[in-house]
Amino acid sequence: MANQLWSATVDRIGEFTAEMFEGGCYILFGEPLPDALADVSLVHKTRQAPSRPIRAGDTLELGGVTLTLDEVGELANLNLTDLGHIVVYVNSPEQALLPGAVKASGPSRPQPTVGSPIVISGD
Repeated sequence: MANQLWSATVDRIGEFTAEMFEGGCYILFGEPLPDALADVSLVHKTRQAPSRPIRAGDTLELGGVTLTLDEVGELANLNLTDLGHIVVYVNSPEQALLPGAVKASGPSRPQPTVGSPIVISGD
């Protein structure tokens, strides 16, 4: 059984996130954050390290959809710990992996709402 490594709850959804979601891009950011980033982010309050570094093969639950992490950028764990921030590219295999991003795949693209849990789990 997988262990929960990190979790948060969506507290706010930026006004321009719907366009990002359509393109398979989800930006998670912990409070506090600049207003310009809040407009495109899923905002939460968690700023803590995962119980171990996240890695390919872990799962991400977002908006009721369970995704598999396929690739993890070299700065993703640091950004998640320090800022509560990662960029998640969903079902976008052609997307270049940026240092602070993860690439994930799953049955569909999530449609998170305020109150949606964000949970990263792994063995």
